[in-house]
Amino acid sequence: MRIDAYEDPGTPDRRGGWRYLAWLVRRQWPRCLAGAVLASVWMVLLAATPYLMARAVDHGLEPGDMGALAVWTGAMVAVGGVNAWLGVMRHRTMTKVRMDANFRTVKVVVGHATRLGATLRGQVGTGEVVTIGVGDVQTISTSLTAVGPGVGAIVAYAAVGGLMLSVSTRLALVVLLGVPVLGLLLGPLMGRLQGREAEYRERQSVLTARIGDLAGGLRVLNGLGGKGLVADAFHRDSGRLREQGYRVGAVTSWIQALGVGLPMLFLALVTWLGARQAAQGHISVGELVSVYGYVVALGWPVAFLIEMGHQLSRGVVAARRVVAFLRLEPAPDEGTRDAPAEPSVLHDPASGVRITPGRLTALVTTHPSDATDILDRLARYTPSNATWGDIPLTDIPLPQIRSRILIADPEADLFAGTLSTVIGAQEMPARGAGNCATSHNAPADAQPPTGADELAHLTQAIHAAAAEDIIRALPDGLKTPVAAQARDLSGGQRQRIRLARALLTDPEILLVAEPTSALDAHTEATVADRLKQARRGRTTVLAATSPLLLARADVVHHLVDGKVAATGTHRELLDTEPGYRALVARDDEGAEDTEGAEEGAPAR
Repeated sequence: MRIDAYEDPGTPDRRGGWRYLAWLVRRQWPRCLAGAVLASVWMVLLAATPYLMARAVDHGLEPGDMGALAVWTGAMVAVGGVNAWLGVMRHRTMTKVRMDANFRTVKVVVGHATRLGATLRGQVGTGEVVTIGVGDVQTISTSLTAVGPGVGAIVAYAAVGGLMLSVSTRLALVVLLGVPVLGLLLGPLMGRLQGREAEYRERQSVLTARIGDLAGGLRVLNGLGGKGLVADAFHRDSGRLREQGYRVGAVTSWIQALGVGLPMLFLALVTWLGARQAAQGHISVGELVSVYGYVVALGWPVAFLIEMGHQLSRGVVAARRVVAFLRLEPAPDEGTRDAPAEPSVLHDPASGVRITPGRLTALVTTHPSDATDILDRLARYTPSNATWGDIPLTDIPLPQIRSRILIADPEADLFAGTLSTVIGAQEMPARGAGNCATSHNAPADAQPPTGADELAHLTQAIHAAAAEDIIRALPDGLKTPVAAQARDLSGGQRQRIRLARALLTDPEILLVAEPTSALDAHTEATVADRLKQARRGRTTVLAATSPLLLARADVVHHLVDGKVAATGTHRELLDTEPGYRALVARDDEGAEDTEGAEEGAPAR
């Protein structure tokens, strides 16, 4: 049975951890049924070997009937061969069951994360999502062994009990009642494991999120002198997680130790009782051999039953975490009014910011988070009373807003792929955007596979972001593979790639936060000039403190404590607002003097 990693995973059952596991079984019930049947037959045939051995002893070896001995011995060999094949098929089938559950859970989690969109970060931490993807998915898929060896263990346990009835009722009762007693002894430990495992996963997700925050802001922390403080906090948290891991390990070790030790004691008891009955003449030598064989064969199902309980205890904890994530809902979209047909004013009453259509507007504030909050409100990523024209943004359907208003996040994700796909264009030849890349393989008269219009738009976006030098520096131009998050590019290069991607979409309203913070003065001035030209006649809002950008803005809003304190051009505010002047003035060449910058200075 084929596993299609791209098929629709279906609608998961979000009513609880057990129901989610049951849903995974139902989605592939033919495969799960096959695994259960194969495992059941395999384990029953393990128990059939002692039965055949007893017949060979009683009917062949003891009376000296070599023909009967050969027949029963041949039967044991045949059963062994069949069982070896069944073992291989069982393993293959259960591997597919685990893989299907793994892929299906990944798909429903990723799909739901996509549906949550921008509301994801506000509802769940990055560490939680990472922990689900790295640990919980694997734990869930492993727990589904219960539908194969777990079911087979129950069937084999019942079969051995039935075979023991033909030997001794007393031994059969000991076997049939012994395993439930083992379950009662291990039950409290399973409950403790669930609690410890849940707490461990929670702390693990928190620490994972902190690792991500540290990786993203290590340079800033080092510059502010806070690296040692954060390192101490991380050391304490990781120590607590380690201690919690020890607690989980302690419970797990007891379960595994008792899971091995108790069955051995139980099976030793059965063997001792069988030997006593043989010594007393209640059972034959062959039946004693079969009892010993049944005891050995019973070790497999007993071990699987205990392992099944252990894996299900961990699997339901992981499934509950997945279900909790799947229960998150995106912000409701109750908009029923159409967006303004013509370019209209965007207004944020909370800050007093008014964005006039067709102009380049800049927001300047001491606290970058204030400007970011305003951009989020203007793009309707957070609830607000912002209006577009005379219509509240909350009254406009979200798809209309997303199709016309784009917010370019300075930390937006960059997925792995060729540079052209990272920017957002279709696959390009190595020559890429016009003359900004060179080809080592394509003939001089080769034609790009994409339309001329798309190629022109890509060229314009790369030019406006001053990213031509990036394309020229790469071995295959736009066809050069780029790692996830563009880790193989510098910070300034990543910033310009993100800007080019935003400009390529050519939205009616573009909201950008600090698009040049990682660039040198010369490149920053180039981006400022080209951005103004590329967005001429379109509405653009920049959250920045760079005088090189502010000098090109049509309107500048100076914000204090998140509210507009003054509005004007950059030059007007420099002359009339001491607070603004202190915020944006630089001690270097200044906003107007970029002639001294070296041509082609590299980005930081």
